Amino acid sequence: MKQEMLINCRQSEESRIAVVEDGVLEELYVERTSQNSYVNNIYKGVVVNIEPSIQAAFVDFGIGKNGFLHISDIEPCYFKQVPDWERRELEEFAKWEARNGLESENERRFGRNGRAQGLDDGFGHNRPRFKPPIQEVFRKGDEVLVQVIKEAIGNKGATLSTYISIPGRYLVLMPSLGRVGVSRKIEDENLRRNLRRMMLDLNPPQDLGFIVRTAGADRTEQDLSRDLAYLLRLWKVIVRRIKKLPAPIDIYAESDIIIRTIRDVFSDEVDSIVIDEPAAYERAKEFLQFVMPRHVSRLYLFDGKEPLFYKYGIDKEISRINHRRVPLKGGGSLVIDQTEALVAIDVNSGSFRTDEDAEETAFQMNLIAAQEIARQLRLRDLGGVIVNDFIDMKRETHRRGVERTLSDAIQRDRAKTKILRTSPFGLIEMTRQRIRPSLKRSVYQECPCCGGGGVVKSPESMALEVFRAAVLAAQQPNVVKIRVMLADEVVEYLNNKKRLELANMEREWNVEIVIRVQPDAWPEHLEIECFDANNRAVQMPPA
Repeated sequence: MKQEMLINCRQSEESRIAVVEDGVLEELYVERTSQNSYVNNIYKGVVVNIEPSIQAAFVDFGIGKNGFLHISDIEPCYFKQVPDWERRELEEFAKWEARNGLESENERRFGRNGRAQGLDDGFGHNRPRFKPPIQEVFRKGDEVLVQVIKEAIGNKGATLSTYISIPGRYLVLMPSLGRVGVSRKIEDENLRRNLRRMMLDLNPPQDLGFIVRTAGADRTEQDLSRDLAYLLRLWKVIVRRIKKLPAPIDIYAESDIIIRTIRDVFSDEVDSIVIDEPAAYERAKEFLQFVMPRHVSRLYLFDGKEPLFYKYGIDKEISRINHRRVPLKGGGSLVIDQTEALVAIDVNSGSFRTDEDAEETAFQMNLIAAQEIARQLRLRDLGGVIVNDFIDMKRETHRRGVERTLSDAIQRDRAKTKILRTSPFGLIEMTRQRIRPSLKRSVYQECPCCGGGGVVKSPESMALEVFRAAVLAAQQPNVVKIRVMLADEVVEYLNNKKRLELANMEREWNVEIVIRVQPDAWPEHLEIECFDANNRAVQMPPA
């Protein structure tokens, strides 16, 4: 399988990165300069408000909009009011959590919040975790070091955490961890022991913690040493800024999308990285020479005159990403509807048929749909609660088969996901980590006509509203003339199909009704003016 990473950044306002496998778009990352991204940035902030009712603090971290810091995202070293023995136990518990191989703070957060109360805490005790009330942890005006773990979406501010993590290529620096760990995605026990031994041989500082990422599974000690040195130099700079600068202030900014994607997504399976802009090419080359010198030869500068994404057929694929209906192989389709907090995906068999019975048709269609669903979630960057409505299947083995296929297809997704078993109604519910707004919300704006609903009233519906509004206007004292301004298609409907009703209304209420077209009006435009016998305007009652 040929895998390529295509980086389009000729337009300074936008950078797009596509991961293509055998000509099929599998991953897409888009970032615009007009949409500031704060995820993974580190700030020295000030607590401006405490909300005991939701056990959260609001932190001014210098971007103009306060961030949200929940008690579950506060590390134990901030629990000043907690007895020493309890605080020490909490700190040990946090270290025990990290030893499970949490690759990043986002994984730590999802793992911690997803763990049920009352499970084993790592000390052999079966009890819930202790968390003091947030009003005993912070006061207004307290300074706190925070990292953005989720972008501000809509009216919600950014989500913050005090569990700091700084990713390198093969390692993640976690200052609060205080020990060496290995990503839980690396399951081979012998490999885990070898990686831990290599890290200990490098003698990392005892007061800092490091997690070996999955990308470091097959790396040499020299590779890990180079990444360790880079992270330690970076941490020294961060510490100096923390001590020197007053809050609120930015302490560390995540790399740009090009360096970040190469660092996190590039692997030995990627045959080439193609960049269409010379300055970006030089930055990527410098990064690869420092972190992955063996792979510099896979980097290419695209100097063709035609756009890079057009040459590879990516633009056409991107244009279909936000379509509501997604065609599937064999004649089926997916229908994807996105709301504020939930995504509904419906599987339709369409003309898809197999030589077997209806059960086998449903099973084969669902297998194809499961793989495409995982791909669409990555491409569209959909998050929150996702409900997949598969075609009903009677056999339990078929249901388990679809679950396994969906789970396997989701494995390559870097966002944290959790999939439930098939419900009695044939639904598979899942959650996907939401870090930033979906691609659709980033690229499109809400339609001023439909308000984001995707529909507007029909000419018939608008005609009925005109009659109701005209009756209300005709009842006002001294009104003899009513002028109605409407969209062209509504005026055409009234003149062609409601002329008799309008004439009857004029006789019944003894008024003149004038219908006019409002140029360039949206379909639901309705403007009514009333006049008396002297052609003076009469005020309409409030709606």
